[in-house]
Formats: sequence, C-alpha cells, structure tokens
Amino acid sequence: MKIVHFSDLHLDATFAWAGASGDAARRRRQALRDTLLRIVRLAQEGGADALFCGGDLYEHERAGRDTAEFLRQTFNSLGSIQVYIAPGNHDWYGPDSLYAMVDWSANVHIFTEPTLRPIALRPSVTLWGGAHCAPANTNNFLDDFRTEGPGIHLALFHGAENSWLHEQGEGKQPYAPFDAAQISASGLQHVFLGHYHRPRDAVRHTYPGNPDPLAFGEDGERGAVVATLNSQGQISRERHVVAQTAVHDIDIDVSDCTTLQQIRAGIAERVNGLSGFARLTVRGTVAPEVSFTENDLRDAMTAFDAVQIRQAELRAGYDVDALRGEPTVRGRFVVDVLDAGLDPVEERRVLMTGLRALEGRTDLEVL
Repeated sequence: MKIVHFSDLHLDATFAWAGASGDAARRRRQALRDTLLRIVRLAQEGGADALFCGGDLYEHERAGRDTAEFLRQTFNSLGSIQVYIAPGNHDWYGPDSLYAMVDWSANVHIFTEPTLRPIALRPSVTLWGGAHCAPANTNNFLDDFRTEGPGIHLALFHGAENSWLHEQGEGKQPYAPFDAAQISASGLQHVFLGHYHRPRDAVRHTYPGNPDPLAFGEDGERGAVVATLNSQGQISRERHVVAQTAVHDIDIDVSDCTTLQQIRAGIAERVNGLSGFARLTVRGTVAPEVSFTENDLRDAMTAFDAVQIRQAELRAGYDVDALRGEPTVRGRFVVDVLDAGLDPVEERRVLMTGLRALEGRTDLEVL
C-alpha cells in the first residue's frame, strides 16, 4: 500500500515574519496553494492509494470560502485516491470550521473527535485518527489507547512527541504531547504525524515537516513523504520536495568595507540568481566612515519578494575603550551611554549616532 503524507501547510498564513505585505504576501499564499497541487500530483502520478494530512492544513482564523472551495475541488480531483485529514491546533475541527461547512466529495474523510477512531483502509489495515477540536488543550491521543482486532494498525494525528520538542526551536508548544514508547505499547505499527515543522523519521513514526517554507532558518529535508507499507506492517519512506518558494538565509560581514558601495557589491554577489524570500544577517565591525541604513541594504535585494534584515555581533568601529578615557565631552558621552544599561543593539546605535553628531556629520541614521 502506498501513502503520501504531508502536514503543516498553513494555507492563508500572513507571512508577517518575512516582512511580506500586499502583493508579496499574496504571492506567498498562492505559493502554498501551488504546493498542495504538487502534493496532489505526486499522489496521482505515483499511484498512491491514500493521501494523509496531519493537520494545520489552513489557518482557522483567516481561511475563507475561496480556500474552502479550493480544497474541495483539489481533493475531489483525486478521484479514487482516498484523503484522510486529522485537524490540528491551527485548523481545529468545530461547527464553524471549513471542515464542517464544506460538502466534501466521497473520497475525503475528516476525523472529528479528540480521541482516535478507526477507519478500514483495507481488510487487513486499519487507520486510527483523531482531531483537535479546540485551538489548545488537546490531550494525548495515546493515553489509555489500545488497538482492536487483527491486522496492521496505523494512526494519523497532530501531536508533539516529547523527546523532540527541544529540537523544534523556541516557541514550539507541546500540543497533544505523547511519548514515542506509547506507540508500540498501544499496538500501532506506525503513526503519521503533524505539528513539528522540522522533519524527522523514527522507526514507528514520521514527521514530514512543513512542505513549503514558513520561517527563516528552517532546515532538514522537508516535503511530502511517500510511504510504502508492506504486508508485515513495515514502512519505507521517501521525501519529495514540493515547495514553490525558496527562503534564503544570507550572511554578510561588513568589517572590511569602507564604503556603502562595497557593502552593496558584497550583497549583490551573494544574492545573484536567487529569488523568493531572504533574511540578511549583517555582522562585523562598522568602520566609522561608513553610513548605511536598512533601506540601503534592501535596495540591493530587489529581486526578492520580501527581505528581513537583522544584526548579529555588529559592532561600532570606534575605539570605545580609548574614547571613554578621554577628558572631553565625547569621552563623557561614551561613559554615559555605556553606563545606561542599554541592550547591545541600541547601545551601538546610540554610540554611532552620537559620535557622528559630535564630529559634525549629518549622516546620523545607522543600521
């Protein structure tokens, strides 16, 4: 039996994280729809028996009628390929959710209860699925759960395996948390999951990761998973890249640059041929004679739909230790700033701006 599994597409996301707005955000949301169409084609062209979605298919608060009709038509196009959806914490099942309001085609099966319920995939294969029915506080689907009957038992739900939570980055919450040991103890051969955006495979469970970039810094081979189930209940997996949009993390060190033009030339070299979304990290020691702002850097990255700029170990090029010992107004200013308890970014900005002003310069705005 062949299964295509994905999760965490997040249709209708805002993409505020990338600095996207207007047309850029609209194009990014369209890219998510195109990614789903690629997943559907993967199922069709690969001869899949079923398409699994592990939740967070869309954003509950933002998805509207157009998204509902798009999903209805898309899944209907699969014909005899069965679609199984386990709603997550972002697309939770309720009376006002898209899941409840759409007249789905006969091949679409949506789990609607916060406990695992069985559906026969084949006479010898049972799928157990459950749904988040609220945006938070969903319990562990595997607590006190045991499979019933002979054959191969699989599960599909949106939940956080406890031992992997620390690997998912800051801010990831343990929705419907469970322990990996509960899978085999329950009688399940394999669990297909959603929630973690970083992909990872284990012997008895699979996180495909979000199939299209949702944040900067994402790593791992994410996409849709083609899983083949043999007669003994063993799973083999292949990942397929289905993303429509590239997200790039670009670093630039400005330490050796003495003009804005050198900085822009360095950026242009790094981004040549790239498109999509970019996060530019600026680091190094800023020479006192160099003046640049975020907009100066953005102007060198016009090929991207949206650009986010951040600082990392960016330092003022002035010899602060020497300046603070001067018996001058400039020295007193440096001491006052260093003693003010500012965070490093604000401290650097105040020092650069103030020292330039004391030099009689007019280019006071600094990154």
